[in-house]
Amino acid sequence: MNKIFFNSRALLVATLVSVVTSSPLFPRQNGTTPSACAAVASQVANAPASSTPTVAAQLAYECIQSVPLNTPNALELVRTIKPYLDWQSTTAYLKNTPSEYTAKIQAPVDVFGGLDKIEAGLKSGFFKTEYDFGFALYTLLQSTHDGHLSYVPDTVGRVFQWGRPVPLVSVSEDGEKLPAIFVYADILAASQNESFKPSPLTKINGQDAITFMQNWIEIGSLQDRDALWNNAFYNLASISLGSSGTGTGTFSGGGRGRWVYPGAKTELNFANGSTASYTNYARVLRPLKGIVTGEDLAKIYFNYANATATFNLRTPPAPTPTATTPAQTPIPAPGYPTPIFREPKNAIGGYYLDNVAYADVAVLSVPSFDGYAEFQQVGQNFLAKAVADGKKKLVIDVAANGGGIILQGYDLFKQLFPLIDPYAAGDRFRAHESFDLIGQFVSNISGYYPRSLDIEDETILDLVASTSNYRSDLDPTTNAHFLSWPDKYGPETHQGDTFTKLLRWWLSDPLTSWNSGETEVTGYGIPAGPQPFDASNIVIVYDGYCASTCTIFSELMRKLAGVQTIAMGGRPNDNIIQAVGGTKGTNNYPWNYIFSLVKSVYNYSTPAQQTTYDGTVLATYNSVLPFARAVGSPNVNARDGIRKNDTTNTPLQFRYEEADCRLYFTPEMTVDVTAVWKAAVDVKWGEKECVAGSLNSGSWRNKTRRAVRSASETAKVGSLDGGRLEKLMESLDLETETESKPWANGLMLP
Repeated sequence: MNKIFFNSRALLVATLVSVVTSSPLFPRQNGTTPSACAAVASQVANAPASSTPTVAAQLAYECIQSVPLNTPNALELVRTIKPYLDWQSTTAYLKNTPSEYTAKIQAPVDVFGGLDKIEAGLKSGFFKTEYDFGFALYTLLQSTHDGHLSYVPDTVGRVFQWGRPVPLVSVSEDGEKLPAIFVYADILAASQNESFKPSPLTKINGQDAITFMQNWIEIGSLQDRDALWNNAFYNLASISLGSSGTGTGTFSGGGRGRWVYPGAKTELNFANGSTASYTNYARVLRPLKGIVTGEDLAKIYFNYANATATFNLRTPPAPTPTATTPAQTPIPAPGYPTPIFREPKNAIGGYYLDNVAYADVAVLSVPSFDGYAEFQQVGQNFLAKAVADGKKKLVIDVAANGGGIILQGYDLFKQLFPLIDPYAAGDRFRAHESFDLIGQFVSNISGYYPRSLDIEDETILDLVASTSNYRSDLDPTTNAHFLSWPDKYGPETHQGDTFTKLLRWWLSDPLTSWNSGETEVTGYGIPAGPQPFDASNIVIVYDGYCASTCTIFSELMRKLAGVQTIAMGGRPNDNIIQAVGGTKGTNNYPWNYIFSLVKSVYNYSTPAQQTTYDGTVLATYNSVLPFARAVGSPNVNARDGIRKNDTTNTPLQFRYEEADCRLYFTPEMTVDVTAVWKAAVDVKWGEKECVAGSLNSGSWRNKTRRAVRSASETAKVGSLDGGRLEKLMESLDLETETESKPWANGLMLP
C-alpha cells in the first residue's frame, strides 16, 4: 500500500471541487478502527500533563474519519460562508487567470463554482464523513494559493494537527551544484563528525524524492512553486519567529503542513543505499476524557447545533477593548549572531558581520512586519548607528516575512528613502452589495463626527477611521480626497467583475495611523532624517515567502528606489526564479471584522433602516456557524495592489516577476544565517556570480553552464560548538501555533 499523504476519497473530493493540482493523491487505508477515538483518548490520558500529547497519525486519522457527517449543518455552513467570500478581491482573476500566471505560477480556481459543487456533493450523498467534507472545503480555498484567503474547518484542525518527526533541507553542496534533499539532523551530525558524509534522499515513500516534494509543496499557501519548495524545509529565518512562523517546514508539519494528514509513515531511501522509516504523528489539541466514538467527539468539539443558529444583529454593541501591545518575551534565534539591536520577537534585527572582509556591511534582518512600536525603533536606531559606525553597504533579509502592520512597511521604506513619495501601487476593493451598503452608511454617519482621536465611542472612532468612510483615503490621480462615497466606490469593470476606484493611503492622517497599528510613518507623523544608504549600496535577500506587507515594502524598494534583489533556494534547477512568492494582496480582512461592520450598521441604524437592511445581503451575515466551525480566524484578501500606471489593472497577485539574481542555499546556511548574508555581499559587491540572473549588466553565466551542472552528493558544514548545536537541536521541536488570531492588516497567517 502507498503510505502517502492523501487518500482516495480526497482524490474524489479534489475532483469534485475542481481543485487543479499536479500532486498525486494517494489511496486511503481501507476501513477504520471502531475504537480509534477511545484508543486516542486512552493514550492522551496517560500522557505527561506538561506537554501537548501526540499519538500515531494513522490512529488519529481513523478517529477523525469516524465522525459522522451532519448534512444539514454542512449545507448551512456552505451557505453562510458565501457572503464573506464576496469580499475576496480576486475571484474573477482566479477563475480566469492571466496566461503567464497559468503557465508559470498556478492553475485557475473557480471559488464559487467549487462551493456549488461541494453543496451538490452534500445533497447527493457523495460525502460520507465530516472530515471529508471539511477537508474539501479547506482544500478549495487553499488551492487559490492566496495566503490571505483561508478557512480551516473544525474537523481539519481543531482536535488534531499532523507532523513528521524528520525535518529536511534542500541545499547545494558547494553553492554551484544543483540542490539535493537531506535530513537536517544529518547536517547537524556532520558538524560533530568529520568522517560522516550526509547522503541525499533518492526516494520518499517509494517515490522519487524530488517528484514527491514537488507534489507535496502544493499544500502550502504561497503561489510561487520555488517559494513553496523552500517553505517545505527547515529555515533559520522561520525558526527565528518561534511559533508564529512556519516552524521546521511544511514537510514536517509546520505552517499549512499541520493541517494535511501525511499518512501513517514516512519512509526514506538514501543515495548511499541506506533507508529510514518514521511513524508520523498527530498532536492532540483538546482534552478527550470520556471520548469513545466519533459521535462523542462531534458532540463536544464540532458545532452540531441547530443549523439556523443566529446572532441578533440589533443587539447593542459591546464595549470595544482598548488595544494593547502584547507582552514581548524575547525569542532566541538559533543560528543568528549577536544583534546590535533587535525587536524582542525577532521581527526586525540589526547585525554586523564579524569578518574583516565585510567590515563595511550592515545587515537588517526583517522576517516580519508584526512588531509594534519596537519595530520602528529598531530600524531607526540601527540605521543611525550603522551610518555612524561607517557602514557603507546594507543587506536587507526578508526571508520568512509573511507581512504584518501595513504602515510598518511604508515606514521602513521612508526611513531608507525619505525623499521618495511612497506610491508604487494603488489599492482597490471588489465592488459588491455588502461593501456598498456599509460604505454608504459609514460615510454618512462619519459626517456627524470630527475626524479626531477625541471621539469617545471607540466603535464610531473605528468606523470614522476605516476605509468604509470615503474620507479616509486619497484618490491617487489627484492626491486629494474623494468627494463622496459614490466617487470612491465607482464601480469600474475589469475581468468581468466590478471594483472600486484606485485609492492610496492618507499617511499624514492621525486616524490612519491609529487604524493601522498606531504607526506614524517617517516623514509624516515624525520627522525624516537623511537617506542612510544609496540604492546601489543596498540589496534585498528573499526566500520567496515574502507576502502581504512584505510585498508592499518590496514593491516600493524595487520599483521606486531601484534596489536589486537576490532570491535564495528554489527547486533543483538553474532557472531564474521570483523573489516574491507569497500573496501580493495588500490587506487581509478577518471575517469577524466584516461581521463587526455589518453589526455596526444595524446597531447604529433606526428601526426603519434596519427593516430595509433585512431585505438586503446584509441580513445573510446573521449566522454564528462560520465562526463556531472555524479554527482560528478565517480571512479574505480585501484589497488588490495595482501597479502605478498599469493600464491593464491587473492585480500584482497575478504578475510574474523574476529576481535579479538567484543563489542556492548551502549546508552552512542552515546552521549559520551569516553565510546567507556573506553570499549576498559577495555576489552584489564582490567577485562571485549568480547561479542565474545577474546584478550587473553582464550576461547570465548559466546560459553556458546549465548542461554541465551536476547534483550535490553530500552536505558538509563546519564544526559547531556545543551551545550553537544545542540551540539548533532544540529548534527541531518548534511547531507552528495551533490557531491564528484575528488581524485586519497585512499579514499572511502561517
